[in-house]
Amino acid sequence: MRHFLLLMISLCLVAPSYSFGEPTDLSDLKKDKPKKEKKEKPAVRTGWTFGILPSVAYDADKGFQYGVLANIYNFGDGSIYPEYFHSLYVEAAYTTKRSGLFRFAYDSKYLIPNHRLKIDLSYLPDALCDFYGFNGYQTVYNADWCKKKYDGYLSRAFYKSRRDLIRVAVDMDGNIGGNWFWNAGIGLLGYQIGSVNLDMINRNKKPENMLPYMDGLYEKYVKWGLLTPAEANGGWHPYLRGGITFDSRDRQQNTHKGMNAEFFWTYNAAFGADKEYNNLMFNASFRHFVPVYKDIITFAYRLGTQLTVAGNSPFYLNNYYNNLFIQRVLYEGLGGGNTVRGILRHRVTAPSYAFANVEFRFTVAQFNIKKERFAIGLNPFVDAGMILQPYRIDRRTVEQNIAANDPTFDLNDLDHYIVFGDDANIYRPHLSGGLGLKLMMNDNFVLSVDWAVPFNKRDNDGMANIYVKMGYMF
Repeated sequence: MRHFLLLMISLCLVAPSYSFGEPTDLSDLKKDKPKKEKKEKPAVRTGWTFGILPSVAYDADKGFQYGVLANIYNFGDGSIYPEYFHSLYVEAAYTTKRSGLFRFAYDSKYLIPNHRLKIDLSYLPDALCDFYGFNGYQTVYNADWCKKKYDGYLSRAFYKSRRDLIRVAVDMDGNIGGNWFWNAGIGLLGYQIGSVNLDMINRNKKPENMLPYMDGLYEKYVKWGLLTPAEANGGWHPYLRGGITFDSRDRQQNTHKGMNAEFFWTYNAAFGADKEYNNLMFNASFRHFVPVYKDIITFAYRLGTQLTVAGNSPFYLNNYYNNLFIQRVLYEGLGGGNTVRGILRHRVTAPSYAFANVEFRFTVAQFNIKKERFAIGLNPFVDAGMILQPYRIDRRTVEQNIAANDPTFDLNDLDHYIVFGDDANIYRPHLSGGLGLKLMMNDNFVLSVDWAVPFNKRDNDGMANIYVKMGYMF
């Protein structure tokens, strides 16, 4: 991973960038006119510009990842720089173990006058998707079971399942007045959920490296009735979304000052699942950026919540964090690189939750390369999240389901999987902290590397996590 991070940072520094438009200073074209001494002005982009990066990685279970990503911008005449007229983002990556991502995203405030249009088309197969049960600390996480070096090792796939996601999203907003905007969207989320395909994972592996064929936590939850037949295999969920936004930020990326508040509702219908999984969700988010020293130091924080206010939501939709502006590949619920960094992805799964992110953003260097504007930033941060509405897990019901569907399981071992009573600490906050490194081009293209560690060993065995993504988390 360390070598991969160094490679990505180096590639971003030397990534080919092209522009098609008028030069910023036409006097540079007049060779016969002596140039006057003048103070250098910050670079302003015009026309089309784009950067290309390879998407390369390796994972023992997923195999070798290969692909490419590109971010294309149209700055027009430069009059609105660093804002852009059009943005197109394309990424395609795959692995030898059939896991990857394929995404196209378009964003424009000028295709439809006085309206912002956002389109996202994604296919996201995940052969080893994290599954840690429900209600955070109520589910016991035993790191020894999935690490081969420990005596209690069971399988590296014990806390895994298979998840393929197809996403189609079209969102639009328009100005109500001042900094207030209305939001509307329509989309489709298609999930295919199931057990890890161990035949595929074990293909071409030496016998000592093969994963054992056994029930993981996902299979146990199915047998124990904690996952209903309607949600255990996924489903198709068309949705409608509407809300309002207040936005006074000076820019969308690398924001230095302003506020952004979002309040919206999402109605999720259910195809291929029981009607009980029609639901209404409410999301609220408040982001505030306070300049501390010019554009060098910024204090930033975000408060957010996602509530299931009507109906029931399948577990995989509870792990999907609704967002008006799909900037990253996937927004997960509590845990992972989009909400509470350092906490295991999907470690905290519940119908309703809240979280907070607090960080200082330091710009430590700024420079130009071939008329492209670059900056390097550091941001120490603290993240927190907690459950507001948990799953109701009744011990007697679980024991009855085990007796009927998993008779070989010893009920005396149930406490090694689920904590009942006050000891569950369902509402105890999940906390983490860390440091981020940002590499920015033209204040829009941002390569983000975040290092984070949980404050509680039960969230990740005390281990640090590293996230390499595009853009700031908020």
